[in-house]
Amino acid sequence: MKTKFLILGAGPSGLSFAESLLRNGESDFVLLEKENEAGGLCRSKDVDGTPLDIGGGHFLDVRRPKVCELLFDFMPRDEWRQYERDSRIRFDQYELHHPFEANIWELPEDKQKYFLDSIAKAGCNTGKEIPEKFVDWITWKLGDAIADTYMLPYNRKMFGDNLNELGIYWLDKLPNTSYEETLKSCREKRAFGTQPGHAKFFYPVKYGYGEVWKRMGDHLGERLHLEEPVNTIDFEKREVMLDGGRKISADYIIVTVPWRSMAFSGAPHSVMQAVGKLSHTSIEVTYHPEDMDTDAQWIYYPDESLDHHRILVRKNFYPGAKGYWTETRSERFKDDGSLENFHMEYAYPVNTLDKPAAMEEILGFARQNNVFGIGRWGEHNHYNSDAAVERAVNLADTLSN
Repeated sequence: MKTKFLILGAGPSGLSFAESLLRNGESDFVLLEKENEAGGLCRSKDVDGTPLDIGGGHFLDVRRPKVCELLFDFMPRDEWRQYERDSRIRFDQYELHHPFEANIWELPEDKQKYFLDSIAKAGCNTGKEIPEKFVDWITWKLGDAIADTYMLPYNRKMFGDNLNELGIYWLDKLPNTSYEETLKSCREKRAFGTQPGHAKFFYPVKYGYGEVWKRMGDHLGERLHLEEPVNTIDFEKREVMLDGGRKISADYIIVTVPWRSMAFSGAPHSVMQAVGKLSHTSIEVTYHPEDMDTDAQWIYYPDESLDHHRILVRKNFYPGAKGYWTETRSERFKDDGSLENFHMEYAYPVNTLDKPAAMEEILGFARQNNVFGIGRWGEHNHYNSDAAVERAVNLADTLSN
């Protein structure tokens, strides 16, 4: 079989790339997906009468209007409800809104002083040189108190004990609040500083977030091939091998699946080594039927005595829903079999020290052979779905033109 564009993975990146090809007049493509439905990490299942997003919490950010317009073509605007983000951090007997440093004012005054004094001594406020190690950078940026209370234990729960295996190149993703703004927020009792992602977001009125991706997949018709895992990419022949020895060749191959999930043929040793350096975390999403008395939509837990690192309270973004779900790194998960649970092998790319060089090696070689990586897994970057869609649309526009 031969096609012009062969797209691997029917998550938000692959689906949006395929849809953009259609809109650009390109119909000669095939989209392969190993699961029995489209959506990737953004799939939803009906659990206890209402939807649960089995890949963790996923929402449509309002900040990319072109992305929203694209998705509204499949699920019209009146099928979405807009929310103001309410995410919180629980530690000891306290709870405050996220991000931590912007909401210290919600704590008792003695605790405010404790954190403010620490921030004032942080390296970024005293002129110290920017450190190169992750743990040192967190302390340099936020001070000992926030680092030890929240950031370091939370990241250990997410990524493991040796945090210095992580780079610091991705930390511009963190909300930025200066000491002066933190002090001002404590005096005026309101948050200052940069708002985090999903400060305003859309969520479907009657469905889980997976519904919009399912509809997009349905729109592709026979061009979407479900239950078709890719075994091998042959870069020299520009083809992929499927189960049973079947092969599909293409002018362009678009990779939105994890590079480590496939074997390679025709790739130099340096590329194979680079792929071997890529790391990821797996998660368990577990449904709990009891209700929580909170208005928060999701809550972060740095307490390392708890297995899970966050909770999503679905009644607060899906009215009438029951219960909540926890998200836990698989290595920390203790399953007694009593609760409904969903395993996601590839959940988060890990930003290790050598990841940038590894991805430059992989993507540079791939592009020479008309193979392009895009999205969370194609670029091994923690993009939210809206960012992944935007990048996929831009690549499709470039290649189809």
